[in-house]
Amino acid sequence: MLNHPVTLRAPPLLLVGLLLAAAPALAEKKYGPGVTDTEIKIGQTMPYSGPNSVYGTYGRAQMAFFRMVNERGGINGRKITLLSLDDGYSPPRTVEQVRKLVEQDEVLMIFSSFGTPTNAAILKYLNARKVPHLFVTSGGAELADAKTFPWSMGWRVNYTAEGRVYGKYLLKARPDAKIAALYQHDDVGKDYMRGLREGLGQRAAQMIVAEASYEITDPTVDSQVISLRASGADTFFHFGSGKTTAQAIRKIWDIGWRPLQFVSNPSASAATVMKPAGLEKSVGIVSGAYLKDPTDSHWQNDPGYQEWLAFMKRYYPDGDTEDLYNVYAYGTAATLVQVLKQCGDDLTRENVMRQAENLKNLELPVLLPGIRVNTGPDDHSPLEQMQLQRFDGKQWVLFGEIISP
Repeated sequence: MLNHPVTLRAPPLLLVGLLLAAAPALAEKKYGPGVTDTEIKIGQTMPYSGPNSVYGTYGRAQMAFFRMVNERGGINGRKITLLSLDDGYSPPRTVEQVRKLVEQDEVLMIFSSFGTPTNAAILKYLNARKVPHLFVTSGGAELADAKTFPWSMGWRVNYTAEGRVYGKYLLKARPDAKIAALYQHDDVGKDYMRGLREGLGQRAAQMIVAEASYEITDPTVDSQVISLRASGADTFFHFGSGKTTAQAIRKIWDIGWRPLQFVSNPSASAATVMKPAGLEKSVGIVSGAYLKDPTDSHWQNDPGYQEWLAFMKRYYPDGDTEDLYNVYAYGTAATLVQVLKQCGDDLTRENVMRQAENLKNLELPVLLPGIRVNTGPDDHSPLEQMQLQRFDGKQWVLFGEIISP
């Protein structure tokens, strides 16, 4: 007997009915707090007032980016609403504002909130409530601790890793350097100093001849700079805020000291640090980079830079197109958009974290060539590579190879 394939044919109306019945299952939507068919509501805190108000441009640029995304149709038809609240760079106020965002406004996540001490104040709260705490505007090492804080993730190269980059460079370029370091007396400064020592390895105790710290509320750091000069150091590190870095650069020049200076990446803005300090006083300063500096003429015809510049002119015309902070804000917002796209219609907090941990070789228009975003369940450091740059009095000039800490 020959076996013939059997074809089952359902009546047309019955087939249509079966397909319609299956459609809801195929298109099932899963939503967490703050999500509807038309909206994705997220929150953050920024220092729009207080001693670090210059960094408020991060939040303004991110809101502008999401306006652009919304104008273009949003994410899978949903518009992004960013609630950006002022915390004045005060940890107690950060806690208050974040609790409001989570418990009253019911946001899906906390996105890119600014500051190391401010984010440290909300780490345990957000992780206990299993609220995604993504692409934080801080390089605090604990934000990359996926085991202890699985719901938190930084974005930039963390401070400890950046410090290691500088240490490794000095061991090769200036192994006999005498180092003086000025650092902010908080987790930011301490992370940098730990990284610098790790990069210098066994030579750290011999090469670091003097250290001084300051509080973010100190009016000046003049006395610290003067005392560090007395150490006889020929290499100087600034590990702190942009305002204080500018003060230190100016004071070093004014007292006639000419060490090789390094500034941390967050304070390497030509617009908000080098100009206030004095461009002529900033010549020769070294820093690490992973973003395209808008003051670097090398990028003027680069498609990625042109894309960012067009965004700035149309959606954030009041923003400074020479300010690196606005480049950073674009990168973090673009990364979040990629995560939300990957989520599809499963916009639960759990899936947001799964997708944030599943970014593979993501290229962004504002990153230096060769630098990519990569994450994993045990890897909450999206960026881990840097290239050194030197300020020539007008702009930053890249040199050397990309360094992985």
